[in-house]
Amino acid sequence: MRVRLVLDTNVWLDWLVFGDPGAAPLKAAVAAGSVEVLIDAACEEELERVLARPFRRAVLDAAAQAERLAECRRAARRMDAAAARAGCLPRCRDPHDQKFLELALSGGADYLVTKDRALLELARRGVPFRIVTPGEMGEVLGGSRA
Repeated sequence: MRVRLVLDTNVWLDWLVFGDPGAAPLKAAVAAGSVEVLIDAACEEELERVLARPFRRAVLDAAAQAERLAECRRAARRMDAAAARAGCLPRCRDPHDQKFLELALSGGADYLVTKDRALLELARRGVPFRIVTPGEMGEVLGGSRA
């Protein structure tokens, strides 16, 4: 069975826009078929909105935005995230990040991969999946269990 992941928007940006080396193990694992990345409508809509914004290191025209979204859609399995069971998840101090927790729970994810402090703070709060940084996920994918 493949490892199931949820990526937050910043990790997707590292992969799709910035070519961050920290995203390379994720890309390689997807290409090898050893992981399954999950996304839902709410997470994809946020990514689409953020791709339309100018970045310090890159500005994407409409064609480039569409290309990045298409790459995301090829890499991820789209699912309908069911409403998270009440009381099963801690509340993230950033309400905009709650959707990633809910997707990870409803999708049966093994890991939520993020660089977001508000989400990382919840890593020890008894969620049924691990919340890790891209570097930690890279270590897991490389064979050492972090």
